[in-house]
Amino acid sequence: MDNVTVLSHPLIQHKITLLRDKRTGSKEFRELVEEIAMLMGFEAMRDLPLENIEIETPITTCTAKVLSGRKLALVPILRAGLGMVNGILALVPSAKVGHIGLYRDEKTLEPHEYYCKLPKPIDERLIIVLDPMLATGGSATAAIDFVKQHGGKNIKFMCIISAPEGIRRLSEAHPDVPIYTGCLDEKLNQNGYIVPGLGDAGDRIFGTK
Repeated sequence: MDNVTVLSHPLIQHKITLLRDKRTGSKEFRELVEEIAMLMGFEAMRDLPLENIEIETPITTCTAKVLSGRKLALVPILRAGLGMVNGILALVPSAKVGHIGLYRDEKTLEPHEYYCKLPKPIDERLIIVLDPMLATGGSATAAIDFVKQHGGKNIKFMCIISAPEGIRRLSEAHPDVPIYTGCLDEKLNQNGYIVPGLGDAGDRIFGTK
């Protein structure tokens, strides 16, 4: 699909392999998620707007480029998406952070909203919605629905692992939203988990079961 970018950089692929390993503990898992998000951020933020300013170097004055104004909002899907935020904030500390809380019905696998708080003015920002896993696509689709309902227009979605089913559902629901993923895996199993995947990202980030 034209709106999907699989980021095949060797460093990203290496770190995703470490994420998948069931022997990787929570501390290392959290660090890897942040590092992968940072590496993926370079590509996802390639089109951030710039403006010219005048500065003085030790040699002379010159015109140089800086990021333009209040332009970036990070919106993690709670709770696993929180793990990706610090990696991108390390690149753009001035970015604003919103939050969308969703829980998944264990029987229907459909998402339900319990929290939504976005930075203002949301319509003026590039919005990157974050979730380590794009499985059924239900949560990502719902989260972007909420962002658009609040006035968001320039939206991207970034995940570390995705399934074809989730890519298809999100692309059909929001064809205007570019998707950045580290790996496109094989399929979903009968419980809605990505195969081969890495298990439950939230549980592995926060050390819960």
